[in-house]
Amino acid sequence: MDSVAYELAQVNIGRLKAPLDSPQLKDFVDNLDPVNADADAADGFVWRLQSDAGDATDIAVFGDEWLIINMSVWRDPNALTAYMYQGRHREMLARRREWFERVAEAMVALWWVPAGHRPTVAEAEERVLHLRANGPTPYAFTLRTSFPPGTRTPVSADLPEDLGCPV
Repeated sequence: MDSVAYELAQVNIGRLKAPLDSPQLKDFVDNLDPVNADADAADGFVWRLQSDAGDATDIAVFGDEWLIINMSVWRDPNALTAYMYQGRHREMLARRREWFERVAEAMVALWWVPAGHRPTVAEAEERVLHLRANGPTPYAFTLRTSFPPGTRTPVSADLPEDLGCPV
C-alpha cells in the first residue's frame, strides 16, 4: 500500500474528575482554544473533531456524560508525536491527572484512514473497544506499538516516560 494514500487517525478519551464549568477544570478549559490552535497550526495536522463550539467537549462518547473525546487526523505518527510532546500540549499533558481520572482500560487508539476520510465517533469507539479486547493490531494500535499502513509488522517507539502517556 502507498502510505501517501493514508493518514493517521487518533482518538483520546478522558474521564473528567469534575464538571467542565467547575473551578477544578478552569485551567484545562481555559487552555482548550490555545491548544487546539497549536494543533491546527502544527506541521502534519490534517483535521480535528469539533462541534459548533469549536472543540469536542460537548460531543457524546460511549453514552457517558463524564467522558470527553479528542479525535484528530495527522499526516503520520511523527507529526502527531512532535505535536504531543512539545509546547503547550506537553504542559497540559503533564497536568492531566488534575483534570482526568486514571482509567485502567485503553482510552487512546490510532488507526490508518484513507486520505480525506474523517472518522466518526462511532468509528473511534469501535477502535478503542478493539484495542481493549485485542491489544495493538493494524486495526487499532498505539504510538508505542504502531503499524505502518498495509503491514502486520509492528513498529515500537521510544516515547517520553515522564508523562506516562499510554499512546
